Amino acid sequence: MNNYAFIDAQNVHLGIKSLGWDLDWHKFRIYLKEKYSVSVAYIFIGYIPSNQDLYSGLQKAGYILIFKPIIFDSAGKAKGNCDADLVLRTMIELPNFDKAMIVTSDGDFYSLVKYLYEQNKLQMVFSPYVKTCSKLLKKEAKEKIYFMDNLRKKVGK
Repeated sequence: MNNYAFIDAQNVHLGIKSLGWDLDWHKFRIYLKEKYSVSVAYIFIGYIPSNQDLYSGLQKAGYILIFKPIIFDSAGKAKGNCDADLVLRTMIELPNFDKAMIVTSDGDFYSLVKYLYEQNKLQMVFSPYVKTCSKLLKKEAKEKIYFMDNLRKKVGK
């Protein structure tokens, strides 16, 4: 199998944080490769120059990073919505993979998940946390939705 993962970094980070632990991105990449035959893993992430060590570590672990320029809201909070980039990259890569894993809890991806499911190209939706996962996402992924909340021992740090 030649499977690709498309990962919403901020959603995953915050979802796992809400469970009270941190994701070890290196262990997670190995887990994706060994358990789900993920040959290519894209991470969609906002770009902040001071996070260069994080980005280097992710690349060293085997991820392909797709950056979104960051803007700051009126409260000074960084915003880097990568949703459109994730959808576009998934569609560009569609002929290149057998199945796609979408890693997020964000309901904005429901139409992408629905399309992949209908085309028999959806391996799974991997959501950080069942309680924060969008109902729309659950509905469109049907039996192909899984949750990361029980993976602490395997991919936590």
